[in-house]
Amino acid sequence: MPSVYLDCNATAPADPRVLQVIHDASLHAGANPGSPHAEGRAARRVLEDSRELIASLLDAEPEEVIFTSGGTESLNHAIFGITARRTGSIALTAGEHPAVREACRVAESRDCRLQLLPVDRNGLLDDSAVSELITSDTLLACLLLAHNETGVIQNTAKLVDRCKQTATPLLLDAVPAVGRIPLSFRRSGAVAMAFGAHKFHGPRGIGGLLLRRGISIPALLAGGHQERGRRAGTEAVPLIAGMAEALRLAVTEMETRTRHTQQLRDYLQQELTAACAPAVVHGAHVERLPNTLSIGFPGVPGEALLLNLHMEGIACSLGSACASGSAEPAPALLAMGVTPDLCRSSVRFSLSCQNTKEEIEQVIPVVARNVARLRVAEGI
Repeated sequence: MPSVYLDCNATAPADPRVLQVIHDASLHAGANPGSPHAEGRAARRVLEDSRELIASLLDAEPEEVIFTSGGTESLNHAIFGITARRTGSIALTAGEHPAVREACRVAESRDCRLQLLPVDRNGLLDDSAVSELITSDTLLACLLLAHNETGVIQNTAKLVDRCKQTATPLLLDAVPAVGRIPLSFRRSGAVAMAFGAHKFHGPRGIGGLLLRRGISIPALLAGGHQERGRRAGTEAVPLIAGMAEALRLAVTEMETRTRHTQQLRDYLQQELTAACAPAVVHGAHVERLPNTLSIGFPGVPGEALLLNLHMEGIACSLGSACASGSAEPAPALLAMGVTPDLCRSSVRFSLSCQNTKEEIEQVIPVVARNVARLRVAEGI
């Protein structure tokens, strides 16, 4: 069967229209935007036009946009910058992305304490614990807005209110969410928000940090005065232009893309739960990203299933690509009360607007056949 790519939460294939913008910018805005000559000024115009476009699409101000190499750098910059030279606690859930989790562990080694916020069986933040765990001693609260593994979208209202009451800065990891669900930085209540272009069909190696106007944090990188002294290094203008175009397309086409991917995701979910019973869909009863299906097949070794699907041309994953190589159960699923065995039997299918129903129809019998065969091999 032809190869079918269902791992778009790891990275979404670049849109050809975005690649054309990157190509054009490389030809016509390839100079250093810090140079005073005509070519440099042309690059600067593309850079600032892209900044203004991204700001408008995310309901932010242009000066709140800091260009980075991607989501990981953005999250590290916010965590290290906000907690720099301070003591207190950082609040986060056990299911945060490794970019947040590991950065917080580094901050912990620098005299910060980590405070885990519980989630319920659906993966939603336990609002009843927020008032107790976020106090005037909390330096920073971190939250993955839409989970990259389960797709579960958080309701942030109680968290935002508590952060305001305690003057606690809120960092939203919006990397899986930007370009997939409507977002407003202005109304989010967050001090900082991270995003990465390759999640919404843009180029890899470029992303951004939205930092609330009036908030000053130390630069993560030492060097020049680019990005108003907040991020050293010559700006990658062609990639930035590509990211702006990818976000423009994602926002303007969001309704159509959402309808398409959700229909495919729901069809895949319906057919797999029927053909592979018993099967457990994680986060099935709450709002999820329209493209994401995390599903467990009890009794089936997830790694073996993944390998067999890959050998038959189906690209999917066990969860976060940044945590691949780990044999440990996914922290996000464990935090939801999922048993370790079911965690190890779970895989993630993440679709995009580029997928077709014909592809999903090809995938369903292959998954069902391999699930059945592995269950027999396990003596089930």
